[in-house]
Amino acid sequence: MSTLRIAATPLLRRDETITVALLLAFAGGCLDAYTWIIHGVMANAQTANLVLLWVHGMEGDWMRALQFGPPILAFAIGIVIAAWLRRATGERASAVSTLLEIVFLITIGILHNRMPEVAGTLGISLVAAMQAAIFTKVEGATYSTVMITGNMRQAIEGMFAAASGGVAAGTLRRSGIFTGVCCAFGLGAALGALTTKTVPDLALGLPVIVLLIVLLRCEAAHFEAKS
Repeated sequence: MSTLRIAATPLLRRDETITVALLLAFAGGCLDAYTWIIHGVMANAQTANLVLLWVHGMEGDWMRALQFGPPILAFAIGIVIAAWLRRATGERASAVSTLLEIVFLITIGILHNRMPEVAGTLGISLVAAMQAAIFTKVEGATYSTVMITGNMRQAIEGMFAAASGGVAAGTLRRSGIFTGVCCAFGLGAALGALTTKTVPDLALGLPVIVLLIVLLRCEAAHFEAKS
C-alpha cells in the first residue's frame, strides 16, 4: 500500500516580504542622501566612493581623495559583522542586525556634534553594509536594499520578457517588485534630503523609525514560530 505524501509549501520568511523590502530600500535612500549632503560621500554606493577616490587621486588632490577611503573600509567591516551574525544567530540574524543598526544610528545621531566625520562616514557605511549583507532576498529573488542598479536591471529585464511573451508565471510580478524597490529607494532619498536640509539634527530619526517597523515585523515572525 503506497503512502500519499503531500509536500508542504514553505512559508515565506518575514524578512523576505515585499513590505520589508520596500521599508529597507526607503531607509537605504535616506542614509545615502544624509551622508552625501552632510559629508559629501555615499553610505551605500561604494562604487561611487571608489571612483571618486581615484578621480581626485589622479588629479593630485589626495586630501579630498582620501575622504572616500573610510566609508569603503567601514562598509567592509560591516560585511564581516553581518557574516558573523549569520553564523552566530542563524534565523534571527535579520532581527539582531536590524536592532544593531538602530542602536548604531541613534549613537551616530548623539555623537554627530562632537565627532561628525567618524560618526557620519564610518558609522552609517557600517550600518548600510550590515543591511546589504543580511537582507539579500525578496520573495526568493536576490535584490539590494542599498542601491538600485541591480534592481533596475531585473525590473527592466522582467518587463521586456513579459512584453516578448512566453515567460514563466510571476515574471511580471517580480518585475513590479523590483520597480517598487527602486521607487522606495528614490522616495527615501527625497525625504532624507528634505529632512537633512531642514532638521539635520533629527534627520536620522526617519530611517530609525523605518528600521523599528522592520524589527517588529521580524520579531513577530519569531514569536509566531514559537507559539
